Amino acid sequence: MTTADAIADTRRWTGQGGLLNTRYHKAALWVFLFVVVAHWAEHLAQAYQIYVLDWARPEAGGVLGLAFPWLVQSEWLHYGFAIVMMVAFVLLRHGFVGRARTWWNIAMWIQVWHHFEHLLLLLQAVTGANLMGGAVPTSIAQLVFPRVELHLFYNAIVFVPMVVAMIIHMRPTPAEAAQMRCSCARVPVAASA
Repeated sequence: MTTADAIADTRRWTGQGGLLNTRYHKAALWVFLFVVVAHWAEHLAQAYQIYVLDWARPEAGGVLGLAFPWLVQSEWLHYGFAIVMMVAFVLLRHGFVGRARTWWNIAMWIQVWHHFEHLLLLLQAVTGANLMGGAVPTSIAQLVFPRVELHLFYNAIVFVPMVVAMIIHMRPTPAEAAQMRCSCARVPVAASA
């Protein structure tokens, strides 16, 4: 496959007219939502372990952390999820129109900041040079808030506008439905008038 062929194949899947934003937009959104909810479940399990079961924070790693404690302590896992989320927000963005696009953009830009925080943590873990000479990698917001609570907060402020965008996207106004190039609308355009 030549470089030109690879670029053409990428364009076939991405962008405003790409398959991820037209024919497969609905399926891609459901897969993305499943991944995000699974991530939420991990953070909620960790919070449950800390606040209900009274586990020490280092032992509270969620469900995944029980089986693979080394994995959840790795900044690579957290950074990897942050970048996957950001890429998904960017790739699926072109399928949204109108009010849903505004809410999706809000979630995406908050995720850009969340990604930056995880990049900062990863760079500290890799280099050993921690922010402000700390004993462990620390994000900017973590200078003020504990890490578990901060991650719950970040996930919430990304998740809420993301879900609002998806709900609005599935229930567009007639004008928005006329601009849509996917089949995500739950009701026919005429019925939503």
